[in-house]
Amino acid sequence: MDVGGLGEHVWGMRSSLFGLAVALVALASCDDPAPTTAQDEPSNALGLPTPERFATEHTDFSGYWHQGVAELSRYRLRQARYGETHDGEAVLVFVTEPFLPGAQVKHEHGEHPDAIEVLKLNAHRRFYTGIYPYSVLTSTFSPTSGDAALKVSTSVQEWCGHAYTQLNRRDDQIQLVQHSYFQDEADAERAFDEAPFEDAVMATLRRDPSDAPTGELSMVPALHHLRFVHRPVQAYRAEASRSTVEDDRFGGRVGRYRVRYPELDRTVEIFYGLAHPHVIHGWVEDGSAGRTEAVRTDAILTDYWSHHGASDGAYREALGLTM
Repeated sequence: MDVGGLGEHVWGMRSSLFGLAVALVALASCDDPAPTTAQDEPSNALGLPTPERFATEHTDFSGYWHQGVAELSRYRLRQARYGETHDGEAVLVFVTEPFLPGAQVKHEHGEHPDAIEVLKLNAHRRFYTGIYPYSVLTSTFSPTSGDAALKVSTSVQEWCGHAYTQLNRRDDQIQLVQHSYFQDEADAERAFDEAPFEDAVMATLRRDPSDAPTGELSMVPALHHLRFVHRPVQAYRAEASRSTVEDDRFGGRVGRYRVRYPELDRTVEIFYGLAHPHVIHGWVEDGSAGRTEAVRTDAILTDYWSHHGASDGAYREALGLTM
């Protein structure tokens, strides 16, 4: 599905109403919003639909994700780096789009018999370490058919320089391309054996939590983590489980996906809604690299690619962005 074209068609009337709302909305406070709970859904001044409300009108995966809009969720972030914890914010952008599995890029032109549909996740986090900022963007492309994620890429930018890592699943193996300003990492291309991606787990949970891999397995850890701790990009032995827990941070009963990497001294917990559309309430990364925690504060659905004008700042406020 070409979300740009379909979004313009489906949301044209609503966009007009949103534009009127923008003109009437006063500037919101820059204070960090209180975290939301599973029972207390996010709200926004523009009246944009939240995942919870949107799901009441679109009650299955296909209906929810095929309306020409993206789901945007903002998280209060406490990021571990350099032995300390730094305030920041994260945004998860989920959207469906057509994808060419051979070239492993978005399908944009004409008809193509091999095009498939993917649920794309762009996961962005920003935080400051002292005087200078970090920006991390990870893009993951997971077929909506339920097949394994085909591609994941991560870029990390900070004032020392930037690094880029990309994994492509091809020919029954994982192909790595890596670029870094560090001498010991530098430029590299190699391949290694098949394994699931930690970075793809959130998309799997959104589609069907029961498909998330569990038990003793090998898994490729989140690419940003391997970059932060300067460990080789490869699959590591892991222990993964899925359960239901009570957690006051998220208002009560939620799903929890947990994966532990003994060799890396790293444990990741992802908390998600038990009911459709299985929203991501937050996550925790804990271990020798410190403890990172993210809790959802705001969430909206909109055709964000249509709101790139200087007058569209109210959409940032509707999402609760402060950085």
